[in-house]
Amino acid sequence: MSTSTTASVSTHILDTSAGRPAEGVAVRLAARPGRDADWQALGGSATDADGRCKDLPALPEGTTHVRLDFAVEPYFDKKQADAQQDAPANRDSGPAVFFPEVAITFAVVPGEHYHVPLLLNPFGYSVYRGS
Repeated sequence: MSTSTTASVSTHILDTSAGRPAEGVAVRLAARPGRDADWQALGGSATDADGRCKDLPALPEGTTHVRLDFAVEPYFDKKQADAQQDAPANRDSGPAVFFPEVAITFAVVPGEHYHVPLLLNPFGYSVYRGS
């Protein structure tokens, strides 16, 4: 929840290759009080069955930049392993995911809420400021 002196952040992930939420993706949150300041790790969460992180840490007062780090490789590894279990004859020797991590950095202002959805597939992603 944002206050007049802080911003707040939420996110969710949609696996566009499956047309459903991406469950179990680890998300880390970091913040800094200026573009030249060092990043401060704030903690993280994992996406639930609806692809949402409902318990990301609060941002400290004075935050101007936020970074969300999504660990997507384990999600796609599990998805590929599940698919191979169902159809072992269709094994592909290529990587399960081209982007093993997705890092999104954005600027914030106090008092605003930032919802940052990630649209994800094994070979690409898109992100935007949602509502």
